[in-house]
Formats: sequence, C-alpha cells, structure tokens
Amino acid sequence: MKNHLPPLPWLRAFEAAARHLSFTLAARELGLTQAAVSKQVKLLEHHLGEALFHRQARSLSLSKAALSYLPSVQDGFERIRTGTEEVFAGRKTGILTLRVQSTFSVNWLAPRLPDFFATHPGTPLRIISIIWADDPDAGQFDLDIRYGSGRWNGYHCDRLSHDRLRPLCSPRTARELTQPTDLEDHRMLHVMGYLEGWGIWLKAAGLPHIPAGAGIQFDTSLLAYQVAASHGGIALGRSCLCESALATGALVAPFALSVPVEEAFYLLSPQDRPAHPDSALFRDWILQQLRPSPG
Repeated sequence: MKNHLPPLPWLRAFEAAARHLSFTLAARELGLTQAAVSKQVKLLEHHLGEALFHRQARSLSLSKAALSYLPSVQDGFERIRTGTEEVFAGRKTGILTLRVQSTFSVNWLAPRLPDFFATHPGTPLRIISIIWADDPDAGQFDLDIRYGSGRWNGYHCDRLSHDRLRPLCSPRTARELTQPTDLEDHRMLHVMGYLEGWGIWLKAAGLPHIPAGAGIQFDTSLLAYQVAASHGGIALGRSCLCESALATGALVAPFALSVPVEEAFYLLSPQDRPAHPDSALFRDWILQQLRPSPG
C-alpha cells in the first residue's frame, strides 16, 4: 500500500456509505451521484489493497477490514470537527476574542477576570495568549493587549500600566545582596523584546560599569521570574507583572531603587473594521480595574 493518506473525499464516501450501508443514501447526504460515491469507494479500496464492502444485488455489508477501519475514520473526522470548532467557532458565533501578551495574561489579567465573569455573567470571552504580537492574523481578534510605545497605526490605544523596574529574586538570593554592587557576583536574567531594561536601572543605580547585557536571556517574563524564584538569578521586574509573586513571597525586591519606564501595556481596539458588540463593555471594565478602589 502507498505510504500516504487516502484523499479526504474517498474517506468521506466510505464513511457515509458504511454508516448508511447504501451508496444511494451516502450520495444524497454528500450531494453527489451514486456513481461518484461508488467510484470513490473503489478508488479507496484500490489504494488500500482491500475490499471494504460485500456488494449484493440490493444490499451492502462491511468486510472485516472495513469493520476494523471504520472507527478510526470516524474518530478522525470527529477530531477534525472538534478541533475546527475549538479554534474557529468563536469567530463564527460572535464571541469577543481578546489577544494578550502571555505574561500580562497570567500575572495581571487572570487574577482580575473573575470580577469580569461576576459583573458580566452572560458575556462569553475567548482569550488567546501570545509571547510577542504581530499583525498577520489581526482579523482573528477583536481586542489586543500589547507592550510598547502606544503608537500602532490603525488602532485606538488605552494605556493599562505605568511600570517601574526593579530587581527581583528569591528570598534566599536576597540574603546575599546587601548593596547594588553585589549584582556583579550574580546572574542577571533578561527578557527579550523590551526596549527598556537592565541598562537604565544600572545607570540609575550608579553602576554603568556592569555589563547590561550580561547573563541569560528569555523570551517571556514568566520564565525569567520562575528561574529567579528558583534561585537561578536576578530578574528585572515590571511592577504590573510581579504583584502576585511579591504578594506570595516567591520573589522579593532586594533594593529600594525602582526606575520608571516609558513603555507600557496598552489595550488596542482596531479602527479598520466595525467593533464587536461587547468590545466597549470589556474596555470599560478593564479601564475600571485601573482606578483606585473606593475608600
């Protein structure tokens, strides 16, 4: 037998004919002629080198090979159907789709989402986490949360964070740090993609002689923070992303100095197409999360 998969139309014809035990009913379901279904089944049989049906004058029955093969074919179609619904049904059913930078989604958005669910229990939401955003699939989301300057053509941008940078490490590592110059003896952890990082903090600390690029690089703060919490080095924390780790004590700030940065997380609303009906509702909610609690 050939080592490639049979063509999908042949498998569809076989599955329908096997389910109905009729080429005529299979043809009606598939919108084909009876002759076309019969031909596709024969092509599949030739491809497999096995007869799939016992053909009598007025009836069909499955061969032993077909009885063994049919569950796998049906399972394959079911997996395709389920996967298609999981990935694409949100767009067709009108679910509000939000694309979010992964560290922000885990460390900032996730703890606040229960409030959204409680406030808007009838509003479905689909969230796609990414590491760094690009625009080729911009049509697949209704709102986007990105990190940067706040200047993206074709989007209305609402600023969500006003970050400050400060070194973060495990409590055990912190006991080895009495002053910023001690950083020379420790591994610095970097997150790629940020324009503002260790360089500006070291300069503010009066340590421009320490190489700002020395250490280990990661593509997401999630990993850098976890390595720091596991005593693997010192990460540079952005204030909006390290609230939970600081609150639980997984990470601590060994030095008081923190430095403001210009970059921030922004909520982006596309301007080149009609807004989703629930976009304004989500935008109002997330901006409300930025306001101080009363009292």
